[in-house]
Amino acid sequence: QAFSCIDQNRDGIITKADLKETYWQLGKTNVSEEELEEMLKEGKGPINFTVFLTLFGEKLNGTDPEESILNAFKLFDPAGTGTVNKDEFKQLLLTQADKFSPEEVEQMFAVTPVDVSGNIDYKSLCYIITHGDEKE
Repeated sequence: QAFSCIDQNRDGIITKADLKETYWQLGKTNVSEEELEEMLKEGKGPINFTVFLTLFGEKLNGTDPEESILNAFKLFDPAGTGTVNKDEFKQLLLTQADKFSPEEVEQMFAVTPVDVSGNIDYKSLCYIITHGDEKE
């Protein structure tokens, strides 16, 4: 949801114009071009949803968000298997509370560990959200 709010032009990439507009909507109109450039440099390239999650996870480092995220997933895993069904989870993301767009769901699933049975290893996904992609 935060990514969608910042990606003002809805092109899937956070740009300087997106950041400037977000700040403007929050009432901060004096953000310098240098500040915006510094923010974008943190992504080491275009800031898409996956990069945004990684950056967000890095900013949360030092707190304990992983435990909170795991506890949220456990609500969908009453048997305690450590997995949730991808199709069921996708349906929940598209239809419940702060709904994801189909594009956001696909971006998330691009970095999500899914086994051959179509189940998401949510412990690994929580690690990716809070620490970045395992392959990095």
